[in-house]
Amino acid sequence: MTNKSSQGHYLEDLSVGMFHEKTMIVDAEKINAFAELSGDFNPVHTDADYAAQSMFGKRIAHGALSASLISAILGNDLPGPGAIFVELNMRFRKPAFIDDEVTARAEVSEINEKNGRIKMKVSCMVDGKAIIRGEAGVVVPKRPVEE
Repeated sequence: MTNKSSQGHYLEDLSVGMFHEKTMIVDAEKINAFAELSGDFNPVHTDADYAAQSMFGKRIAHGALSASLISAILGNDLPGPGAIFVELNMRFRKPAFIDDEVTARAEVSEINEKNGRIKMKVSCMVDGKAIIRGEAGVVVPKRPVEE
């Protein structure tokens, strides 16, 4: 899926409180693909027998797989194309399991018009409970001056 616009929001388009959400069903195929892509083959993610003996009792998704939804929002939707994701501070609170629906949310929490940076509160939720919470820093282009 591609974004229709080659330019997302300009800094001047943003206001504190704006947000976007994106949802994904975590399935075994996505977990396996993420393991291949990232090289993280921790058996708690990839081996059902091993994971059954873990503290979780079954396979869990990579935390970074869930967090990748945050990157998708920032790059595609809010602020969108043209913005540069420069900072991320996250806390992984709970895992996502196979067949969980993960909903990521990114909300503008601070705008610095001088340096063109914004801060965003970010989270991933499953069944209304936070599995990831954090903050992202994004550089957003200013609207070009028309001549």
